[in-house]
Amino acid sequence: MTDITEPKTSGAPADAQADAPAEDVVLRVEDLAVDFRTENGPARAVANANLTVRRGQTVAIVGESGSGKTTLAMAVLGLLASNGSVAEGHIWFKDEDLGHVSAQRMAQLRGTELGLVPQDPMTNLDPIMRIGQQIDEGLIDNGLRSRRDARARTVELLDEVGLPDAARRAGQYPHEFSGGMRQRALIAMGLSGRPALLVADEPTSALDVTVQRGILDQLAGLTQELGTAVLLITHDLGLAAERADIVVVMYHGEIVEQGPARQVLTAPQHEYTKRLMAAAPSLASRRIEIARERGLDDVLDDALLAHGDEAAAENTADADVLVSVQDVSKVFTIRGGGLLSRSKDFTAVDGVSLDIPRGSTVAVVGESGSGKSTLARMILDIEKPTTGSITFDGGLVGAGGHKEQIAYRRRVQPVFQDPYSSLDPLYSVFRAIEEPLRAHDYGDAAARRARVEELAEQVALSKSQLQRFPAELSGGQRQRVAIARALALSPELVVCDEAVSALDVVVQAQILQLLAGLQEELGLTYLFITHDLAVVRQIADRVLVMQQGRVVEEGTVDTVFDSPATDYTRALLDAIPGKDLELAL
Repeated sequence: MTDITEPKTSGAPADAQADAPAEDVVLRVEDLAVDFRTENGPARAVANANLTVRRGQTVAIVGESGSGKTTLAMAVLGLLASNGSVAEGHIWFKDEDLGHVSAQRMAQLRGTELGLVPQDPMTNLDPIMRIGQQIDEGLIDNGLRSRRDARARTVELLDEVGLPDAARRAGQYPHEFSGGMRQRALIAMGLSGRPALLVADEPTSALDVTVQRGILDQLAGLTQELGTAVLLITHDLGLAAERADIVVVMYHGEIVEQGPARQVLTAPQHEYTKRLMAAAPSLASRRIEIARERGLDDVLDDALLAHGDEAAAENTADADVLVSVQDVSKVFTIRGGGLLSRSKDFTAVDGVSLDIPRGSTVAVVGESGSGKSTLARMILDIEKPTTGSITFDGGLVGAGGHKEQIAYRRRVQPVFQDPYSSLDPLYSVFRAIEEPLRAHDYGDAAARRARVEELAEQVALSKSQLQRFPAELSGGQRQRVAIARALALSPELVVCDEAVSALDVVVQAQILQLLAGLQEELGLTYLFITHDLAVVRQIADRVLVMQQGRVVEEGTVDTVFDSPATDYTRALLDAIPGKDLELAL
């Protein structure tokens, strides 16, 4: 990462915060420093942090991974890792210094006065306990309800956060909930004690934009009704602009800028804030929209990573078609829940057709469950279509035997959403990139080494990083490894299935730039599967919008964004955070 050395001028509380009436102040962090013990001595993760949160106010802390934002939040909650500690400063919650209260008092506060909505519901919900039991236990353990009354309160809480048929849902397990439903359950837990302060740590980062909007609307309504203060941790500046009163920007453990949300994001002072704004897809999408309205072609050239030209995108229809999907459907049979229950069919993809011209980027967008990933898996020949056909370079996909399938694998490669789970943790980076070369009998050891080093250079990985293991890399570095591995056999089509959705905005921008550069250099064709229309606007030539297995709209990116033809597409566009900001170009 490029170092940003501009002097820090705004680590102290913003004036509007410092002048808050004492009785209104829920949280005040003063000159906070957090250290972690390491083999090489203490490492400072947060330094000289100052911020104030008032009753009923939302304060957003923004920054990329490693900036210290989550560490600061965990210090407030007393949930630092065992090797972490508050080294300097104070954390005032109302009139108590949390750095000097007992562990018993801290646990009591977390059950009542301090609430938490964590980022990943699947790792924060017990998979073998019903949702209702997990909320019940929290209410009972924190003395909020008796065992007799707990379930009735649990149903009330689930109803409050917008779960339909709450009594029945309380009896289900986490795997029976969608991602949005699981997040609502965590919000119910976080608000169960009617806390004075709720810490929401990336509460919607893994969710579709429309689901994200619904959950954040629900959270805002509840916290406003209860007068709860919210400390929102996020890397999305568009989201912070929409949802926060105050924005606090962290970089390398320090607060480098803070103030009223719109002021910080429309007139940023610090270079790092400007860099975050430039990287955020939602704000880049808004910038493109403003530039088009004003006819600023030079701004568009900087913002668009793909061809970005309406005529060029239209001309792709006449280009050489690499992939043709014709009236494809995929039906899954779902088993019944009991011995006497009947199985039933579920249509995941329903009569979809599309062409992917050679050298272009076609994006398929839609919410979870829209069928876009199932479509990608059929194009990758992982799933077989129930009806319809898919051709690649004129040949029918899946029609041949094992030899033809191996040949197809060389020409079509995937990059998946989570690079950590798609990389073998026991393989070094070198071995991970080399693996497809071994599998396809590519040259001898020296030829494979040369090819791996060439690929590493293409995706900006150093030779020293080739000897590391996935756990030793950042999320962005792991995704670079996944891209290098996908390119190892010189494919013609790369299928990117939510390939940047789990990354911070700065890293996301770097990976998108990398993909665009590799396309230009190698003549690659991309199928980009995503739920994020803001990303689509930067990188795609054409876009298909899917809903409940069907294509409901398609066209050039400009046409779909400027003149959406369906209410569903308009809802996806309206849910892009920060869409109404007036940004400096």
